Amino acid sequence: MGTITVTNLGKAYKQYPARWSRLKEWLIPFSKPQHQLKWVLQGISFKINSGEAVGIIGINGAGKSTLLKMITGTTQPTTGKVQITGRIAAMLELGMGFHPDFTGRQNAFMAGQLLGMSSEEISKLMPEIEAFAEIGDYMDQPVRVYSSGMQMRVAFSVATATRPDVLIIDEALSVGDAYFQHKSFDRIRRFRDLGTTILFVSHSPGTIKSLCNRAILLNNGCIMRDGNPNDVMDFYNAAIVKDVESNSIQQLENPIGKKQTRSGSREAEIDSIELDSKGKSVRALSSGGEAKFKIRIKINHSIDELTVGMLIRDQFGYDVFGTNTYHHKVNLLNLQAGKRYESTFSFESLNLGNGSYNVSVALHQGHTHLSKNFDWLDHALVFQIVPGNLPAAIGICHFPVIAAFEEI
Repeated sequence: MGTITVTNLGKAYKQYPARWSRLKEWLIPFSKPQHQLKWVLQGISFKINSGEAVGIIGINGAGKSTLLKMITGTTQPTTGKVQITGRIAAMLELGMGFHPDFTGRQNAFMAGQLLGMSSEEISKLMPEIEAFAEIGDYMDQPVRVYSSGMQMRVAFSVATATRPDVLIIDEALSVGDAYFQHKSFDRIRRFRDLGTTILFVSHSPGTIKSLCNRAILLNNGCIMRDGNPNDVMDFYNAAIVKDVESNSIQQLENPIGKKQTRSGSREAEIDSIELDSKGKSVRALSSGGEAKFKIRIKINHSIDELTVGMLIRDQFGYDVFGTNTYHHKVNLLNLQAGKRYESTFSFESLNLGNGSYNVSVALHQGHTHLSKNFDWLDHALVFQIVPGNLPAAIGICHFPVIAAFEEI
């Protein structure tokens, strides 16, 4: 089975101060170096065990694609080493290795051979590759007439024609249409369930949470976090705020054993949050029941503008519903230090399915927390939805519906 072991991996590129510096360094080999090293990645170490699905996340320029290229061997590391066991299939840059003048079928043969398949194997698999790619007669047209999505369809179909021990995917799938993305991720999930080790880059929190049992956060070429996808994504959400310092982000364990991520300047601070139903503070309510979330806020420093936001997530960490006062045009302006306020979000009927949910609360400026974050608290409140008088249903939402049946 497939494993990936990365030890002290680093990548640096030479930067020369002038155009002739490189030539001078070549011609005078024993002179002092004319370049400086620009480190893209440094000191990266981790191990991915057989059957694990790991997501790599980070802002643009964090080194995610460079890391995958070194793991697959398309780029050589400056320091460290990579050890991989098992047969590997990789999708990095879109259409990498495809020749624009060759047809999709010819490129499929060449890509299959690069993956270690024989011509006989590829011929046998070609009907399945064509069927999965679903590009019809374009399979025998030159790749230069393909759209980026069509190239991705062929490349993914070839790379996953047989189940590999290790599957590595960069962000190539993001260019595909919604239908093929669903189809591709269904195949990836099936491979994962059969024991394939998966490593991929994604900016989608939902994809990371649904597909992975582990996430690695890269920042400035180093590993910032490595662990449970929900905890890492919460930390990432806090870390992408402009001018944030990592030491202003706290991850503490709450009384029920969940990690709470908290970040922000604390110019305005979340004091408490309460779930109210019909005038009573509750931690459980019936599906479709009346609900009011009361958020109490303390102002530590005078601020010109405040937005209060709430986000409901299910027990697996998926976003269910979120909104804030900015979108409801509730203006909170010129708030003075020492004052206390209460913000409420009222629901005539909270149409959630049965189960456990948690609420994250945010205090910031404008429509998002990215530019100015005062206080963000994940898992600020945990509550239960229990069966009520509504007809039985499954899922995370309970929509009002009328069922009818008649002879026509």
